[in-house]
Amino acid sequence: MDSIFSVLYNIPVLKNFFNQEKNQLCMCPEKEKEYIAPLFQTVEETPQPISTRITGRVPGWITGSLYRNGPGRFDFGNDKFNHWFDGMALMHKFTIENGNVTYMSKFLQSDSYKTNELENRIVISEFGTVAMPDPCKSLFQRFVSVFELPKPTDNGNIHFVKYKKDFYASTETNFIQKVDPATLETTEKVDWSKYIAVNGATAHPHYDPDGTAYNMGNSYGMQAGTFYNIIKVPYQEDEDELHGAKVICSIPASSSLNPSYYHSFGMTENYIVFIEQPLSINLMKILTSNITGSSISNCLVWDPRSDTVFHVANKHTGELHSVTFHTQAVAMFHQINAYEDQDCIVLDLICHDDGAVFNLFSLQNLCKSGKPLNEAYHLLPKSLPRRFVLPLVINSDTPHDTIINPLSYTTATVEKRTDGKLWCTPENLYDHTMKDIGGLDFPVINYSQYNTKKYRYFYGCGFQHFIGSSLVKVDVETKKFKVWQEDGFYPSEPAFVPRPQPCDEDDGVILSVVVSPRQDKTAFLLILDAQNFKEIGRAEVPVQMPYGLHGLFMPQHQ
Repeated sequence: MDSIFSVLYNIPVLKNFFNQEKNQLCMCPEKEKEYIAPLFQTVEETPQPISTRITGRVPGWITGSLYRNGPGRFDFGNDKFNHWFDGMALMHKFTIENGNVTYMSKFLQSDSYKTNELENRIVISEFGTVAMPDPCKSLFQRFVSVFELPKPTDNGNIHFVKYKKDFYASTETNFIQKVDPATLETTEKVDWSKYIAVNGATAHPHYDPDGTAYNMGNSYGMQAGTFYNIIKVPYQEDEDELHGAKVICSIPASSSLNPSYYHSFGMTENYIVFIEQPLSINLMKILTSNITGSSISNCLVWDPRSDTVFHVANKHTGELHSVTFHTQAVAMFHQINAYEDQDCIVLDLICHDDGAVFNLFSLQNLCKSGKPLNEAYHLLPKSLPRRFVLPLVINSDTPHDTIINPLSYTTATVEKRTDGKLWCTPENLYDHTMKDIGGLDFPVINYSQYNTKKYRYFYGCGFQHFIGSSLVKVDVETKKFKVWQEDGFYPSEPAFVPRPQPCDEDDGVILSVVVSPRQDKTAFLLILDAQNFKEIGRAEVPVQMPYGLHGLFMPQHQ
């Protein structure tokens, strides 16, 4: 009977059945996810630099500042925000010099923050929260305000970006906030639409070695329709703000009333790759949001039946490539890297097979505990790294239904289908064990030396919770990975800092701000050796810190 059972067990369908029965009979319940609500509560700013307590060592060659951005205030008076991304921007700065680290933080003095503070209530709508009408207005005034267009927020809580010599806190609307990197003082509100015809821009621009910045932003027109615009901001020392910015290419949206939502894009030495994903923005719903009470997060629609489409444009001439590339419905928020090789574009992305993710990051979900928290977490689609290859030249004589493997070192393929589509099948840049760390996101590379170039390593956060629960180093050639993890601690997006005159691509350190919801734990700046992924040191900060979003390291000379 044992031999018969062994044969049956090795039949895939029966093996799955037996394993499911085994799991159901197992008396060991799933371990509860840790209660993380303290990481999404309003904190105080630390406006003056304070010392940190060093454990281990801080390499003397690291000289500069790590800037981090993210939500830090979640309520005004009796009003509370609904979504993590709604919180008012709290800017953090870790200054590293001569083996020492200081810390400071300040709230971004946006109009949204100042107005909410003055009124002691939520006045400006955010991503997941619709502001209620002013109770001091007359009934008629409140009725009229229902028919006004919603005002975009200037709460730059996503990232820090650089244009020319200026430093900005950024969200995804048409407003960015100029910040003094020395003091974190908010100095000026800048409106993209005053310089070029766009209604916003991403918080993830790309940079050429000479400082030229590229970004993308939408434009909407009743007659012309909706376009995805590629923006170029040349680097010129004698000009500040966004003077000289121009749109170099406009890509028509597949649907003018339901354009794709995007958070980042790809860039190689000569091309911009825009990913038009089937996670769309219902513009009519946004325009009527004051009537319906719909937040922006509720105006995003995921369509798993539609393709994800890659558009390629020459970033020097603005010429749009004659063909587009298609793949199955995937959602992409963060790209890893992109480069050119043998007349192909290699595009590495963090992919979700389900784009209906935003509402899962409601504060209601993040503040759950026990079984309800576990159940909410299991609704999150896994985010995993994949490689796409886009051949820029395909022989016109290639027969239909032919599968092409353009590059020998990757299994990514392209199929010329009978309907005329070039269909891309990606290579998974991971082995099966990566799912044990809950997927991966917040990817970074050695950007200053390997952006737009063939590379081997990237770094990110593993997600065994709603937020990063580990730091991960991935080798895209072997698909092996290394992990740093410590119980009760949650690391932020890593930042790679190369050693002066590095010998290898990974010759440097990883910086990450690590926080904990536990009262007996202290937040700290972690320093890892990027090669062996072992801890070099940490700088403990004696203040409460929320979990943040994005940031960057600026060497002292910049």
